[in-house]
Amino acid sequence: MSATSSSDLPFHGLRVLELASVLAGPQVGQFFAELGAEVLKIEGPTGDVTRTWRTAAEAPDTTVTAYFSCANWGKQSRVLDLTTPSGRAELHRLALETDIVLASYKPGDAEKLGADYGTLSAHNPRLLYGHITGYGPHTARAGYDAVLQAETGFMHLNAAGPAAEPQKMPVALMDLLTAHQLKEGLLTALYRRERTSQGALVEVSLLDSALASLANQAATFLVTGHDPQPLGSGHPSIVPYGTVYKAADGVRLLLAVGADRQFQQLCDVLERPTWAVDARFRTNPARVTHRTTLEQLLRERIAEISSTDLLAELERRAVPAGAVRTVGDALRQESAQAMLLPAQPEFPHPGLRTVAFRSPGWPVAAAVTAPPLLPR
Repeated sequence: MSATSSSDLPFHGLRVLELASVLAGPQVGQFFAELGAEVLKIEGPTGDVTRTWRTAAEAPDTTVTAYFSCANWGKQSRVLDLTTPSGRAELHRLALETDIVLASYKPGDAEKLGADYGTLSAHNPRLLYGHITGYGPHTARAGYDAVLQAETGFMHLNAAGPAAEPQKMPVALMDLLTAHQLKEGLLTALYRRERTSQGALVEVSLLDSALASLANQAATFLVTGHDPQPLGSGHPSIVPYGTVYKAADGVRLLLAVGADRQFQQLCDVLERPTWAVDARFRTNPARVTHRTTLEQLLRERIAEISSTDLLAELERRAVPAGAVRTVGDALRQESAQAMLLPAQPEFPHPGLRTVAFRSPGWPVAAAVTAPPLLPR
């Protein structure tokens, strides 16, 4: 629960029981915790598996790894063995006092443990139960983020080019997309419960969440019949947009020029005004057609200019562009500090907030409790 214990936080008084593990479900649990809910994480005797996912730089005996900490701030933890009658009985008692259950079982497994919606809602008809699966409630196959990245087109599109190897994204994006879908579903169910007093089962799969997020890439196939091909960081229908260039000082930077007016301004900054009236580049469709030629010209010209001067002038002219930063660079920016959770005595490292929206109607929790140790 939020260390501020402020009754002004939107979910103050809401009780969440987290039966989920790894990332998608726990991200939803931390979301509710940051907004004032009381979140109790139920772990098996060996704990959430991410407690063992250590990088080489971490202490070998820690039970709060960097990975575990990314999704478990603001919670209390309790060990229950749901394979035992006493563990199941305690879960059923807790369900009586719970508003939301978060679960991530393979289809059929929750029923074996007495932790399914039917069983728990019989004890508490107002219960909201969010259930994450890999491929939906009728497919017993377990879902893993990397596998879903491969199966839903993301790895294919993330390659450096048509001849390059497919590449997994460096965060478990399918899990995070699924977490957002589950939040939306549970907030919908909360609104419905306010009007009807009825509980609800909310189901979401990694597969559906991934497919829903293909956005314009899916629409390209559905509308044109052409299967989108990887372009590295380039954009299939906007140029120059997403391609990385290197400036004279070695800084990598990216352009996101989505309008002809912005391209004209870019050409002025680069002191190449003739490009803006060249028939090959004057309009975005023409630039898409002549992508390779234009990007080579940009690559050569940008390599002659200081990144500091170029980015400053582009910003002044409202041309979207930015330097390519490392994760550390990004988190050290002054603009990132509001997204960091303060370190706590029990865990002397900052955390990252899951809640990125703000409202004048309620405060931002100044701090939340540290990710919990595995209870003994």
